[in-house]
Amino acid sequence: MSEAPPTAPGLPMARRCPFDPPPELTELRERHPISRMTFPDGHVGWLITGHDQVRGLLAEKAVSSRGDLLRSPIPMAMAAERTEVSPGMFTAMDPPEHTRYRKLIAGWFSVRRTRELEPRITEIVHAHLDEMAAAGPPADLVRTFAEPVSALVISELLGVPPRQRDRFLRATEALFSVHNSAEDAIAGWSETRDLLLELVRAKRADPTTDLLGTLVSSGALDDQELVTVGSLLLTAGHDTSTSMIGLGAYALLAHADQFAALRDRPELAPRAVEELLRYLTIVHAGSIRAAAEDFEFDGHRFAAGDAISLSLAAANRDPALCAEPDRLDITREPVGHLAFGHGVHQCVGAQLARIELRIAFTALAERFPGLRLAVPAEEVRPRSEMIIYGVHELPVAW
Repeated sequence: MSEAPPTAPGLPMARRCPFDPPPELTELRERHPISRMTFPDGHVGWLITGHDQVRGLLAEKAVSSRGDLLRSPIPMAMAAERTEVSPGMFTAMDPPEHTRYRKLIAGWFSVRRTRELEPRITEIVHAHLDEMAAAGPPADLVRTFAEPVSALVISELLGVPPRQRDRFLRATEALFSVHNSAEDAIAGWSETRDLLLELVRAKRADPTTDLLGTLVSSGALDDQELVTVGSLLLTAGHDTSTSMIGLGAYALLAHADQFAALRDRPELAPRAVEELLRYLTIVHAGSIRAAAEDFEFDGHRFAAGDAISLSLAAANRDPALCAEPDRLDITREPVGHLAFGHGVHQCVGAQLARIELRIAFTALAERFPGLRLAVPAEEVRPRSEMIIYGVHELPVAW
């Protein structure tokens, strides 16, 4: 067995650089990639920061994603409300329950199916760039581009009508801020579910061929399950893509040589996407798991019920993964980053996200070759208070 690791007082969240993980995570990874951590409720669990260790535990069968076992590593009001896992909440389930739900939706996010969406995504991206160009500089790239593009892509995929999209945006904003009260967060989740219940009932009365409509027509899920699955896909698909487009553009513009490389060599776009996913890792609170039983891993003994916080951001900057991991290099050969997780719970929408990001960044550099920040880089406000990291706004000019 390894020597007793140190106990971190909580999950480090404060960043010195908006693109880098908190320095305390780097220090822990270098000395103790597996350490103990005190969770906000006083429970002493585990904090994992090394790439190999995070990847290994995400694939470990003794590690559970069951919602009734999980503890939040950050002090969120809603996390204190321990409730039963809703039917259909497949992200908080283990196999075989998780497998049943995932199989129902996985085909919609396959490589083949997402490639079929490329023409429509391209159309959406260029339409919003046209609007941005017509309005003229300066512009907030988050509000005028990242947010509406990501909202429209996932909304059309699921079948959310235009008249309900603004309502959905407001609900998710309330849901994902760590500073909101439990009441605000629960209200945001309830509003999202109300939206989905209306949609489910409408699609029962008038069947559609979109993702949600197909699930309704299949008869495999009841209304409560459909609402939960739809809510998960809507919130995850919108917030993550918005944040990655906004933060990715910020990183490219703050590293002018990297934006120039993408502008001059658009064939680098697939590598640029993989590198930005690795370098930025917007799930900055990491993945959370729990030990389903006693087990040993990498010289440490985990006890049943132990909470486990896995830092994807620290893992993706591990020198064991690639050389000079703290340098943004869009020419880098893609490496096995963990931005989408790993194992059975790896992000089901990963291929759709890759295509959306590739089209968005390529079109942005092509349409606005002189794009630049309209404010000093240090004035851009990072979304440190949100579960999904990003920027609140990104003022740009051209």
